[in-house]
Amino acid sequence: MEKIFFIELGMGTDLHGQNVTKAAVRAVQNAIHHNSMPGLRSVLPENSLHRMKVNVRLAVPCDKDKLDHEAVKAVLPYGEVTVEVVDGGMVTPSGVVLPDKGDENDLIYVVIASVEVGY
Repeated sequence: MEKIFFIELGMGTDLHGQNVTKAAVRAVQNAIHHNSMPGLRSVLPENSLHRMKVNVRLAVPCDKDKLDHEAVKAVLPYGEVTVEVVDGGMVTPSGVVLPDKGDENDLIYVVIASVEVGY
């Protein structure tokens, strides 16, 4: 990325079901859903949101091989999106197993996201 305009951070969890993709999608949504950038288009090449570059860095605690990168990319409406996965996040017990919610155990998956936007 040649120029970074902003970086937003977010956290997402899957309380039941131990689904790392669900936690990652929620982390990205948390990072981006409180922003309005009306002037962004004016500083992008060709004034095009499609020329924008978005790098998503996810701190994932486990099950990295199960992470659906395309589902994470689908959260972002514009730009050329890349997803990078690093070690991090957290796994912590919830104290309860709810099989009807998809639980195989009592673990909560926590993913942290950094979303960089620029060109």
